Amino acid sequence: MEKIVVEVQGAVRSVLLNRPEKRNALDADMLDGLLAAFRRPPAPGERVAVIRAAGPVFCAGLDLRARKEMTGGASSIEETLHAIETYPLPVVAVVQGDAIAGGNELALHCDIVIASSAARFGMSLAQIGLAPTWFLTKKLLEVAGPVVTRQILLLGEPLPATRLHALGIIAELAAPAELERRAGAILERLAANAPLSLKAMKATILREMQYRDGIAHADIDAMVTAASRSADAREGMAARLEKRRANFQGK
Repeated sequence: MEKIVVEVQGAVRSVLLNRPEKRNALDADMLDGLLAAFRRPPAPGERVAVIRAAGPVFCAGLDLRARKEMTGGASSIEETLHAIETYPLPVVAVVQGDAIAGGNELALHCDIVIASSAARFGMSLAQIGLAPTWFLTKKLLEVAGPVVTRQILLLGEPLPATRLHALGIIAELAAPAELERRAGAILERLAANAPLSLKAMKATILREMQYRDGIAHADIDAMVTAASRSADAREGMAARLEKRRANFQGK
């Protein structure tokens, strides 16, 4: 079974996360599949791309069991998310269930997020001894602002989609039974718009938000790396997989 299913139907490129038995946790194959899907330039007739997920969970983040086997580590997900963010046409995320850690970032790197009112968004990295990179934190600050970013990162608890919609962090909210109908209407609207206008508008927005990329952050990268390689990180990930409370020692 393919973990990433890509189909083009008329003006819409559909990308499906297809690992529901693992809550669509991202392993190396899925990151490679997503990267390939969004590095491939759109055909002349394409107008919009959409990311959906099979099963009740949108994406539980990076697969902790497969994380050690990922040759790129955190940079692999950064490369994948950058390809989604810079894809020349609008990318829509249809979030039917929880989007946690890397799943939260995957959704927020899309141009428009349409979420079920039953969904939750969050970054649980502090609970397992990890920290998001500069690139991933920058995206949270861009869409959520510093107050909500602190809450999401420091507490590590998921927030309901209803709150994120009220704060303007996600664009659309729908009852579970209405999610696909609402998503279809938005995709139809995007597909009917002028493609050159869509490309120009998306490129303009991206360029104007890139000023943070020039800020020196080597010291921050070192802190994130130290956290990811710490005994606490090993303990945190083991505790999450073993479904027990972590015993952090600060080293």
